[in-house]
Amino acid sequence: MEDTAIFAGGCFWCMVKPFDEMPGIDKVVSGYTGGHVENPTYEQVASHTTGHTEAVKITFDPEVISYDKLVQIYWQQTDPTDAMGQFQDRGDNYRPVIYVKDEEQRKIAEKSKAELQASEMFDKPIVTKIEDVQPFYDAEEEHQEFYKKNPLRFQMEEMGGRSKFIDDHWNK
Repeated sequence: MEDTAIFAGGCFWCMVKPFDEMPGIDKVVSGYTGGHVENPTYEQVASHTTGHTEAVKITFDPEVISYDKLVQIYWQQTDPTDAMGQFQDRGDNYRPVIYVKDEEQRKIAEKSKAELQASEMFDKPIVTKIEDVQPFYDAEEEHQEFYKKNPLRFQMEEMGGRSKFIDDHWNK
């Protein structure tokens, strides 16, 4: 039986690879969610007029990898103290959000967020939002599996502060 999870944490290009390489993950799709326009384009979302975030929708086998584990991986890809973007990606379309589809996912996400805040790993409050799932629209084909199609550009995007932050905060 498959399940799904949706996470927004900055540029979706950088959010795919950490999940895509885990056992139990069937598919990771880049897309847009949380806005008020049906089937938005990349250009519309980037214009900050649709209310969408760039996000990834993960299809996974809960018997191989738990939702709780996915949330843990998510935290390690983001700066949970930055509400207006992630690393070099600025604006509301890059805000960090865990989109939950039911009460079980909400409980897991809220508990994990509270534990992260209590850990005092960060000097600032954890501002990542936990919101109900909204319609998810797949991004255009050129944005799917970007790290595989454009490895050099992906490496430049990832090096734009994300990798250093992750190393400094999560790989201590």
